[in-house]
Amino acid sequence: MNEEHTNGSPLAADNKDAREKMLSGSAWMTVGSITSRILGAIYVIPWVTWFDAYSNEANALYAQGYNIYNIFLTIATAGLPSAISKMVAHYNGLNEYGVSRRLYYSSMYVALAMGIVCAIVMMAWAPGLSNHDPNVVPVIRSLAWAVLIIPALAMSRGFLQGYNWMAPSGISQFVEQVFRVVYMLGATYLIMKIQKGSWVDAVTQSTFAAFIGALGAGAVLAWFWLRHRREMNELVNRGKPNRSVSTLSLIGKMVYQSIPFIVIESGVAIFMLIDQYTFPWILFRVGQFTRYQETVLYALFAFNANKLYTIIISLASAMAATVIPLLATARAQNDQLGMRKQIENVLQLFYFIMIPSSLGLAAVAQQMYTVFYRYDHAGIVILEFAAFVAIPMGLYTVAAAMMQGISENRRMMKFLGIGIVIKLALQYPCILLLQGMGPLLSTCLSMFVIDYLILHSFNMEFGLHFNQMAKATNQILCFSLIMYAVTKAVMVLLGHFISPYGRFTAFFALLLGVAIGASVFAYLALKYRLADRIIGPRSATLRQKLRIS
Repeated sequence: MNEEHTNGSPLAADNKDAREKMLSGSAWMTVGSITSRILGAIYVIPWVTWFDAYSNEANALYAQGYNIYNIFLTIATAGLPSAISKMVAHYNGLNEYGVSRRLYYSSMYVALAMGIVCAIVMMAWAPGLSNHDPNVVPVIRSLAWAVLIIPALAMSRGFLQGYNWMAPSGISQFVEQVFRVVYMLGATYLIMKIQKGSWVDAVTQSTFAAFIGALGAGAVLAWFWLRHRREMNELVNRGKPNRSVSTLSLIGKMVYQSIPFIVIESGVAIFMLIDQYTFPWILFRVGQFTRYQETVLYALFAFNANKLYTIIISLASAMAATVIPLLATARAQNDQLGMRKQIENVLQLFYFIMIPSSLGLAAVAQQMYTVFYRYDHAGIVILEFAAFVAIPMGLYTVAAAMMQGISENRRMMKFLGIGIVIKLALQYPCILLLQGMGPLLSTCLSMFVIDYLILHSFNMEFGLHFNQMAKATNQILCFSLIMYAVTKAVMVLLGHFISPYGRFTAFFALLLGVAIGASVFAYLALKYRLADRIIGPRSATLRQKLRIS
């Protein structure tokens, strides 16, 4: 697929419909995000096998390190990638390409400084962040190396996304994951199977792999920058004369724009960090659990289930990255109608992708979990429940991005604050009621509240046409439920003929279940013209090829 042709360029941007831009951009971001997420989940199969009896403890340790890493990474990038994407789109929309380029150069100074500061803090404060677990200390320190350089990569992705070039981000994400997975699997096999070494050392090298992956992503982004350099130079020359804007002024604007992004983009990570620090404390008080049992329960929802349901949440993340620059351009041009249409298009595309994906994961949860982690009834139940939780979490990702795109950062921070308070208030009763599923339930309920507040805010400002969206939304829900029922029935029936406990038999059943689920939903969406409302005229071509009347 030719990236120039499919993704478009700023030179031809005016000839592209906003929906086409969103679909094209989302396609690139989705391919990169989904493939990297799938690769990031598939590695679990050999990784868990090599840890053997230490697998759940390794999963829990890995999750604890990464939760802290995600917070520091958000702080290190200071919300700037999304802010840069938005600001570059804004200046490009005003035909001031020279300013947007200077903005990028200024952002790199900030990235370098923030990366160094946050890496030093992680190294020095690792014992205090470990929650009294000495095994967590080397894991946190190994991740500090990635924090050092990833901010610069994030700035480059945000800059290119501001031009509506999504392919560099998607491809670099995939390459980053390939480098990371190859290193962590090689290191784990060497330590656990050849050297018969410490499982903590193996986890530490597995997390250090984030730095190796970042090096691979950097090479890809550098190549794309060189490839587009001539085109960007042409845009600068054709644009308005370069305004005299000081570097300090640009950095000031970036920091002002980025502060809300820090809080908003770390929303999901904050919720996970709440789980990490409160779950063992609360579980100890609601039941007689040993330290090992607490670790296993934490691993089941914080790592095992999380690795799988975040695959479908990455679909929402791809749309989120695409919609920010599009909405920012419409805001810069004071296009109220364009902003409303963008919001409606994104919501419908989100429902079209996320609802069937979540219900599909719930339908094949037993087979999916068995393939990745071996059969475990508790783990399967948690994954099935987590599949439904992915819907409000994914909607938060998209809706928060849209709030940022229309510069409603202060209001979005208020909504997130309300959600965090609800999460903290519900954490104890939910864990008391459902133990290992409690944190997921409290997250789900608080995310529902945040999502409602955001959608209500959109409706008050833009007057969204919910009545016109209702038919498509109801069709998506109906078709998804039919798909879920058919797939679940086939999985239950298949369980009577083949063992549900073996990895190979579960893999065979999983392939069949995914094929049946995808076919049922695709047929219904094409047959009853739902796809026409979402992806446009392409659906007619698909109907013709598949001979669906």
